[in-house]
Amino acid sequence: MAEPLKWYDENADNSPWIDALAELRQRATREGYCYQHVQAITVAIDQYAEKALGNRDYFLNKPYRIG
Repeated sequence: MAEPLKWYDENADNSPWIDALAELRQRATREGYCYQHVQAITVAIDQYAEKALGNRDYFLNKPYRIG
């Protein structure tokens, strides 16, 4: 059976590297300086998440909890 997908949880005990990537990914969406450069950084972060953590949407689309 496959391991369930992992999602970024800001309350979990994450490494400083993962916390920095999550913060950068969040800030990049609000940066308007050069769209192409920001988009390239965002894609690189998503590709890293896919390769290292097995989930391209690790920093996005966290499943909602009921309640």
